[in-house]
Amino acid sequence: MNLTSDSIEQLFEQLHSGAEGLSAAMARQRIAAQKSRANIQSRFRREFKMFLRQFSNPLMLLLIIVVILSVFLGETSDALIVFCILLITGLLSFLQELHAGRAVEKLLQIIEVKHLVIRAGKQVTVAAHEVVPGDVVDLNAGDLIPADCRIIESNELHVNESTLTGETFPVAKAAAILPEETPLSKKSNCLWQGTSIVSGTARALVIYTGGNTIFGKMAHSLTQFSPTAFETGLKSFGYFLLRITVLLSAFILVTNLYFHKPFFTSLMFSLALAIGMAPELLPAIMTFAMSAGARRMREKKVIVKRLSSIFNFGEVNLLCTDKTGTITEGSVEVFDMVNTAGRSSPEVKLFAFLNATFQNGFTNPIDEAIKAMPQDAAGYEKTDEIPYDFIRKRLTILVKHKAEYLLITKGALLNVLEVCSFYQHENGSQHPLEEKQRRLFQEKLETFSQEGLRVLSLATKTTPKADITVADEQHLVFRGFILLQDRFKENVVASIERLEKMGIKVKIITGDNRYAAIHAAKTLGMRPLKLISGPELTSMSPEALVVKAVRTDVFAEIEPYQKEQIVRALKKSKFRVAYLGDGINDVAAIHAADTGISTNNAVDVAKEAADFVLLEKDLAVLADGVHEGRKSFSNSMKYIFATTGATFGNMFSVAGASLLLPFLPMLPKQILLTNLITDFPYLAVAYDRVDQEQLSKPLKWNISLIQRFMLIFGLHSSFFDFATFFALHNYFKLPENAFQTGWFLESVITELIIVFIIRTRKPIFQSRPGKLLSIAAILALAFTVLLPVSPLGPLLSLSIAHVYEALAITGMVLLYAITAELLKRWFFRASRFK
Repeated sequence: MNLTSDSIEQLFEQLHSGAEGLSAAMARQRIAAQKSRANIQSRFRREFKMFLRQFSNPLMLLLIIVVILSVFLGETSDALIVFCILLITGLLSFLQELHAGRAVEKLLQIIEVKHLVIRAGKQVTVAAHEVVPGDVVDLNAGDLIPADCRIIESNELHVNESTLTGETFPVAKAAAILPEETPLSKKSNCLWQGTSIVSGTARALVIYTGGNTIFGKMAHSLTQFSPTAFETGLKSFGYFLLRITVLLSAFILVTNLYFHKPFFTSLMFSLALAIGMAPELLPAIMTFAMSAGARRMREKKVIVKRLSSIFNFGEVNLLCTDKTGTITEGSVEVFDMVNTAGRSSPEVKLFAFLNATFQNGFTNPIDEAIKAMPQDAAGYEKTDEIPYDFIRKRLTILVKHKAEYLLITKGALLNVLEVCSFYQHENGSQHPLEEKQRRLFQEKLETFSQEGLRVLSLATKTTPKADITVADEQHLVFRGFILLQDRFKENVVASIERLEKMGIKVKIITGDNRYAAIHAAKTLGMRPLKLISGPELTSMSPEALVVKAVRTDVFAEIEPYQKEQIVRALKKSKFRVAYLGDGINDVAAIHAADTGISTNNAVDVAKEAADFVLLEKDLAVLADGVHEGRKSFSNSMKYIFATTGATFGNMFSVAGASLLLPFLPMLPKQILLTNLITDFPYLAVAYDRVDQEQLSKPLKWNISLIQRFMLIFGLHSSFFDFATFFALHNYFKLPENAFQTGWFLESVITELIIVFIIRTRKPIFQSRPGKLLSIAAILALAFTVLLPVSPLGPLLSLSIAHVYEALAITGMVLLYAITAELLKRWFFRASRFK
């Protein structure tokens, strides 16, 4: 098919479609074929691959190879025990990732993008993935384009193609036949998947979908997400730990071989040590924490689109938001319709009603409110429309009444006045619109705005033409003002105060005039108030904006592209910026922010760009979301601190002791079992309670704090390990198995204790842990203590020599807990000043 040069009739014929779209049977057949071509895997196959992925990291693969070799060499029982431990570890990680994935799938279904298509002559709503070649699709402002299409008909259509062409400004589109060799950016008769409608309407024929579209062929590069700050820090930290782990394990292997210890035992020991030191459960813990956070956010009416963004939410310290629907109710009411003298006018009401009733560019609260007025449009017939766009800021309708055509325009005052040459006096006479009168209308706008009203203006003219273009918007007669009110939400002041107590500053970015913006800010208690207007921002250098944006509370009369500039300027000032918006004009800013937030009733393209979707457009809901984001962040950090403290210290001690003892301080299967037992309660950390003090301010990734913690608590743990080593070997002079059992018990119990110590900055008895964490830890502790005296003890080479060994280990563990608690208080108190 020639997408650009064939006629619509030729394309209909080739696609076996028509003006009434596909039949229901043909649509079902093509949907099934499309899914087959897209190679969408069954749920079982996807989840089986996920299970295998748990064993794909290099350390696990090496250990599996060694287990297989051990079987061939006759070490069957040890190999089987180690294999079972590996299998249980992988299964735990798989179950957590599976649970998280299914939860997110359900959440995303709530905000799935839908499209209007014509099938069998009827307009139906279908999911984006069910749009197929041959479908006739209706598109309005704010819609994402679901496929590569050819325009059948359009009205003042403008499309944002920046994802494909890099062009910032919207491109005009219309039905036409163009040469096939026309460059992509000049193919004005086509629409491309992944782009979006900025203004106007269109009916289009779907030609290509999925991987056959231009976007599909470029999808890999166009759908890549930038890593979050938390992910970047975590990756850096992971490489840091990996280097230490590999170097230490390699050194231990070489040293043990030098002292002529058995090769396979030494190799197994080194690999088990590497797994013990490496935070191999970190991905599962992160996924578990994020999915738990996503579920809690769903209960607070926040849908998480991208799990890793939860941690960004926890770091947010600045919120930029529009005024309408967030600070105000978003349910616009008509306050009055007044003439040029400021008095109620039935004529202005009728014209405004006709303009709102007949427009079909896109549904919006203002037109819905105007249409709700008790007016009668009988005798009026719409003949043409020039939809609203963000450049003209006007909406024009042409209606026929009796034998006369009347053009009705409504929009922002300055944008309407610029196409007016006359104004209508209160007595009905028309006069030339001079500068003095323009200033008077501007003063009326200021007065209305200072009263908290939203102001639009209205103009008309008669014309002999039955259709119109933008060129006809001139020499109009200014008729009066449309006064709207959008009441402030009852809880908005309390919500802003709550956000500020959480360490999140709020800035208003609005397209409303400065007077309305100032009125809103004062109502919210923003004093002293600092404001920058769109015209001021236009003449400001990027460097000056970075400085001034920090000190500014309100940005008014802002153009869509300026919202993105403001967000980027604030990010350069080291703020973690969240942006809340729901319109086409908010998309660039949503995408630019560290955390993009939209609402469930937003235009498709805004929901697609956002990381989070609020089911209620309310700052209180947003504050709840931030609260949950901080919980997820804080609980994930607990695991990182625990694994870099006791775990790393214990493994370092085992490695050191292996060089001093004539036997291995712990067998490979015992090291792996230590890892498995301590991982079990660590998974429950995601559901742990978080102290209110840790939720009261934005959190941030701090690699230097983690490194200091690892050094100080690792040394502390190692000190007690070597003290235990000295007591067991030099004082009690225990044989190999009893020594290994003593150290196994000490290692596991100290790792379980450290979680409860570092989970809170308070004294341990002043912060109650989560029920699931407590139960998991108690079960793990009971299992560990009973293991040496259970039937599994001999299989794992575990045995207690005498009661004094048990008492010594108990005393060592208690002393460890007391000193770790004191060290924790000193560490976090000292870290506040760094």
